[in-house]
Amino acid sequence: MSQTASTRSAVEERVLETAARCLPGGVLGSTRYADDVAFIVKGGRGSKLYDLSGREYIDYLLGSGPLVLGHAHPAVVAAVREQVEHGTTYFLVNEPIVALAEEICRAVPCAEQVRFTVSGTEATFFALRAARAFRKREKIMKFEGGYHGSHDYALMSSSPRTPKAFPAATADSAGIPHVIEGEVLVAPYNDLATVDALLAVHADTLAAVIVEPFQRLIPPQPGFLQGLRELTRRHEIPLIFDEVVTGFRLAYGGAQEFYGVVPDLAAMGKIVGGGFPLAVVCGRQDIMRAFDPRLEGTPDFIAQVGTLNGNPIAAVAGLATLAELRKPGAYARFRDSGRTLRDGLVELVRDSGLPAQVVGEFAVFDVVFTDQPVTDYRSMLTADGALMRAFNAECLKRGVLKGGQKIYMSLAHTAEDLSRTLEVFGEALAALPRRRSGAGARR
Repeated sequence: MSQTASTRSAVEERVLETAARCLPGGVLGSTRYADDVAFIVKGGRGSKLYDLSGREYIDYLLGSGPLVLGHAHPAVVAAVREQVEHGTTYFLVNEPIVALAEEICRAVPCAEQVRFTVSGTEATFFALRAARAFRKREKIMKFEGGYHGSHDYALMSSSPRTPKAFPAATADSAGIPHVIEGEVLVAPYNDLATVDALLAVHADTLAAVIVEPFQRLIPPQPGFLQGLRELTRRHEIPLIFDEVVTGFRLAYGGAQEFYGVVPDLAAMGKIVGGGFPLAVVCGRQDIMRAFDPRLEGTPDFIAQVGTLNGNPIAAVAGLATLAELRKPGAYARFRDSGRTLRDGLVELVRDSGLPAQVVGEFAVFDVVFTDQPVTDYRSMLTADGALMRAFNAECLKRGVLKGGQKIYMSLAHTAEDLSRTLEVFGEALAALPRRRSGAGARR
């Protein structure tokens, strides 16, 4: 049955009305579903979400990525339940967080030391601060279209509607001081020649280069990350990988393992906290030492503190999640499921006759409504945003939930889920209007 406003319960209608009154836009962030498909979550289990009206959704949003095991995985629930009996937070070093730090250092190629934060935004913020403290420079370079959270340095040219000439930056949010624009240089992703040219001019002013090794949906072209590593090493500029999404997702060692390129620092989040608020800055010991409180009072010290940094509940949830991922065959099953759904979507898109393509890796991908090659942010701007929103709404009406432009896979998705999802994708594509793809608003 189509899941629309006509099938909502009176209880869900009342909660939606309260949300609209009490929350700006009725939502928690920037993602907002159309009124006829909006819903209120009651709970989740495995690969499914359930709303207050009792409707079921196959979930490919997965809390925006953390739930690689699905909702309420028994191992995570058991670990959290046991830890709650011993207290919820300490603001002190505790056994679970030390165990998680040790596992991250064992798994992630660049990780010699770890500092915990609560969010991915904080992790990228402090990774940049650590690089500035180490390099004794202030400017950073990032890549157009790269999303590194919601702090002022991150929200530069992550989604510009009218991009400037490189390397000029554009603030993506109200309230960001204009002076920050002068502290951020912007380069095109997958364009090593332009990066080389910009570094030849600006290298001496840069504290760091930060990149999503897999940028939103766009994989790195062969040699791009390797070339970026060589250029930053040549200029002695710290290279930061934003692995908030890719950490423990593309491989157990993250994008660093998957693509075979090791940065100086990395920011990780989502999976590492098992669905609880936790993120990580990790990297070379000589850079990370600036967080050591024994340096307080010196010019090298980085002040970083948070009430819930190192929270033991998040730590045990992360440890339980990583233990499941280490089980024999886990990543093989993960890859097989992702490739089955991605390859099936490729075939459906091809048969649809729409100007569209599937972009991404096995663990994160989506359809993009353009027939132009997608290699960077500006090529993504050729996509038809209206068709994307219509496709998402048609999927949601049929019980498949996905992000604005991301399909996250999990180990909880079953063969039956994949089969039903491909049916829904086919129906949703067939329901879309046939017209030429044009530039559309990017999410």
